[in-house]
Amino acid sequence: MRRLFRFIALLLILIALALAARDGYASYQAEALRIMDAGTLWAGLHRDSLQLAEPAIARYLHPFLWHPVMVTILLFPSWLVFGGLGIILWLLTRLPGRRASRDLFMRD
Repeated sequence: MRRLFRFIALLLILIALALAARDGYASYQAEALRIMDAGTLWAGLHRDSLQLAEPAIARYLHPFLWHPVMVTILLFPSWLVFGGLGIILWLLTRLPGRRASRDLFMRD
Protein backbone atom coordinates (compact mmCIF):
# COMPACT_ATOMS: atom_id res chain seq x y z
CA MET A 1 0.00 0.00 0.00
CA ARG A 2 2.89 2.31 0.78
CA ARG A 3 4.27 1.85 -2.72
CA LEU A 4 0.95 2.86 -4.27
CA PHE A 5 0.80 6.06 -2.23
CA ARG A 6 4.46 6.76 -2.99
CA PHE A 7 3.71 6.35 -6.70
CA ILE A 8 0.73 8.74 -6.42
CA ALA A 9 2.94 11.23 -4.54
CA LEU A 10 5.59 11.03 -7.25
CA LEU A 11 2.92 11.48 -9.93
CA LEU A 12 1.58 14.59 -8.15
CA ILE A 13 5.08 16.04 -7.92
CA LEU A 14 5.69 15.40 -11.62
CA ILE A 15 2.38 17.07 -12.48
CA ALA A 16 3.45 20.05 -10.34
CA LEU A 17 6.72 20.29 -12.24
CA ALA A 18 4.88 20.15 -15.57
CA LEU A 19 2.47 22.87 -14.44
CA ALA A 20 5.36 25.04 -13.25
CA ALA A 21 7.05 24.59 -16.64
CA ARG A 22 3.77 25.50 -18.35
CA ASP A 23 3.51 28.67 -16.25
CA GLY A 24 7.13 29.53 -17.03
CA TYR A 25 6.57 29.07 -20.75
CA ALA A 26 3.34 31.09 -20.69
CA SER A 27 5.12 33.87 -18.79
CA TYR A 28 7.98 33.82 -21.28
CA GLN A 29 5.61 34.01 -24.23
CA ALA A 30 3.56 36.84 -22.74
CA GLU A 31 6.63 38.66 -21.38
CA ALA A 32 4.69 38.99 -18.11
CA LEU A 33 4.10 36.76 -15.13
CA ARG A 34 1.33 34.25 -15.97
CA ILE A 35 0.45 31.80 -13.23
CA MET A 36 -2.58 29.52 -13.52
CA ASP A 37 -4.44 29.06 -10.27
CA ALA A 38 -5.92 25.72 -9.26
CA GLY A 39 -9.50 26.92 -9.78
CA THR A 40 -8.80 27.89 -13.38
CA LEU A 41 -7.16 24.53 -14.01
CA TRP A 42 -10.12 22.67 -12.50
CA ALA A 43 -12.61 24.76 -14.49
CA GLY A 44 -10.67 24.10 -17.66
CA LEU A 45 -10.62 20.36 -17.08
CA HIS A 46 -14.22 19.85 -15.93
CA ARG A 47 -16.32 22.92 -15.18
CA ASP A 48 -19.43 20.97 -14.13
CA SER A 49 -17.67 19.17 -11.29
CA LEU A 50 -16.33 22.48 -9.98
CA GLN A 51 -19.84 23.94 -9.98
CA LEU A 52 -21.21 20.85 -8.19
CA ALA A 53 -18.44 20.81 -5.59
CA GLU A 54 -19.53 24.00 -3.84
CA PRO A 55 -23.08 22.95 -2.89
CA ALA A 56 -21.96 19.41 -2.08
CA ILE A 57 -19.20 20.54 0.29
CA ALA A 58 -21.29 23.29 1.85
CA ARG A 59 -24.36 21.10 2.34
CA TYR A 60 -22.90 17.74 3.31
CA LEU A 61 -19.69 18.71 5.10
CA HIS A 62 -19.66 22.29 6.38
CA PRO A 63 -20.09 25.70 4.70
CA PHE A 64 -16.81 26.89 6.26
CA LEU A 65 -14.93 24.23 4.25
CA TRP A 66 -15.96 25.83 0.97
CA HIS A 67 -15.58 29.45 1.88
CA PRO A 68 -12.85 30.38 2.92
CA VAL A 69 -10.89 27.05 2.92
CA MET A 70 -11.52 25.66 -0.59
CA VAL A 71 -11.75 29.09 -2.18
CA THR A 72 -8.32 29.93 -0.79
CA ILE A 73 -6.86 26.65 -2.06
CA LEU A 74 -8.39 27.22 -5.50
CA LEU A 75 -6.69 30.63 -5.69
CA PHE A 76 -3.22 29.15 -5.07
CA PRO A 77 -1.02 28.41 -8.10
CA SER A 78 -1.85 24.99 -9.52
CA TRP A 79 1.75 23.78 -9.29
CA LEU A 80 1.81 24.69 -5.60
CA VAL A 81 -1.36 22.71 -4.86
CA PHE A 82 -0.19 19.57 -6.69
CA GLY A 83 3.35 19.86 -5.38
CA GLY A 84 2.20 20.44 -1.82
CA LEU A 85 -0.12 17.44 -1.91
CA GLY A 86 2.63 15.31 -3.42
CA ILE A 87 5.21 16.31 -0.82
CA ILE A 88 2.78 15.79 2.07
CA LEU A 89 1.84 12.35 0.74
CA TRP A 90 5.52 11.49 0.20
CA LEU A 91 6.37 12.47 3.78
CA LEU A 92 3.43 10.53 5.20
CA THR A 93 4.59 7.36 3.45
CA ARG A 94 8.28 7.54 4.30
CA LEU A 95 9.94 4.58 5.91
CA PRO A 96 10.61 4.56 9.64
CA GLY A 97 13.90 6.14 10.65
CA ARG A 98 17.08 4.10 10.54
CA ARG A 99 17.73 4.63 14.18
CA ALA A 100 14.58 2.83 15.29
CA SER A 101 15.21 -0.10 12.95
CA ARG A 102 18.87 -0.31 13.97
CA ASP A 103 17.90 -0.44 17.64
CA LEU A 104 15.49 -3.25 16.88
CA PHE A 105 18.22 -5.39 15.29
CA MET A 106 20.93 -4.52 17.80
CA ARG A 107 19.13 -6.07 20.75
CA ASP A 108 20.75 -9.25 21.97
